[in-house]
Amino acid sequence: MQSAWNRAWHIKKLSSRMAFSGKYEIESEKNYDEFMKRLGLPSDVIEKGRNFKIVTEVQQDGQNFIWSQHYPSGHSMTNKFTIGKECDMETVGGKKFKATVQMEGGKIVADFPNYHQTSEIVGDKLVEISTIGGVTYERVSKRLA
Repeated sequence: MQSAWNRAWHIKKLSSRMAFSGKYEIESEKNYDEFMKRLGLPSDVIEKGRNFKIVTEVQQDGQNFIWSQHYPSGHSMTNKFTIGKECDMETVGGKKFKATVQMEGGKIVADFPNYHQTSEIVGDKLVEISTIGGVTYERVSKRLA
């Protein structure tokens, strides 16, 4: 028979393994315009994307992730990665690059070609923070499933 401590440890281990799995929809954004300008996007593209309800879908199996973003226009982008291993990734604009995604203190950390990004689960929300040249963009998405 398992001790209460042992059961609690296994439950915590299981929940942390799958903490990111789910479907999320954007709830709020901070510094969207300034961040997108720093990325070099044209103003018409920034305007068009300002109120998009992007749905992010994450499938996590231990250290393996499938991270998809679905846009209202019908465009989707999917990156597959394993924590700590170099992988091929793609930006929203379609640029392909190599990256090694890390897990630091429960946050997923990745360096994209022009910016640094962290993603974490806070309560039932996915919080993504991207930084480029002193500008920090924050996107908070609520869990749908």
